[in-house]
Amino acid sequence: MPGSYHDVTCLRQSSLWKKMHSQQQHLLFDRGQYLLGDSGYTSGERLVAAFQNAGGDKDKTDFNTCIAHVRIANEHCIGILKSRWHSLKEVRTQLKNRAKNQYLVRWVRCCILLHNFLNRQRDDWTKADGTIEVEVESEVQIPAPPTPPLDERAMIARGRRRRLEVQSECLAYMRNVNGH
Repeated sequence: MPGSYHDVTCLRQSSLWKKMHSQQQHLLFDRGQYLLGDSGYTSGERLVAAFQNAGGDKDKTDFNTCIAHVRIANEHCIGILKSRWHSLKEVRTQLKNRAKNQYLVRWVRCCILLHNFLNRQRDDWTKADGTIEVEVESEVQIPAPPTPPLDERAMIARGRRRRLEVQSECLAYMRNVNGH
C-alpha cells in the first residue's frame, strides 16, 4: 500500500491480519507471542497496543513506557540495518504499482537476510576446511484446533484482556528489575 496510508489500515488489509484472525495463527505465533503496537492500534489476542490515554494512571504510564523502550530498540535495529546497507537509506523506487512494491519488499528482505547471515559467527557456518556447512530443519505443520470466528466486539474484549495480561507481566518485570 502507498506510504500515505495509515499503519492500521495497512495492517488490516494485509495477509498477516487475516492469518492473525484465522485458524492459521499458530503458523505465525507460538503460545504467548504477540505483536506490540502503539496507541493507534486496537489490542487483540495477538496484538497488544499501548494505552491511548494513560490519564495519570501510573500502571498505564509505566506500561506505555515499557512498550516505548521495545519500539526504540526496534528503531535502533532499523538504523543498524540502514548503516550496513546504504541502499535502504533513500529508496529511490516510487511505488506506482504492485510490481514496484514487490520489488522493494524483496530488496529489503534480501538486505535483512544478508545482514543476519553476516552477523552469524564464522564458526556457526564454516567447517575447519573452509567449506560451508548448512543445516536444514524440516518443518512439521501441526494443525491448530479450530477457532470459531469472532465478531468485532468479542475480538476487542479479548484484546483488552490480553493487554491487561501483558501489562501485568511487564510491570512485574519492571518492578523486579528496579527492586520495587
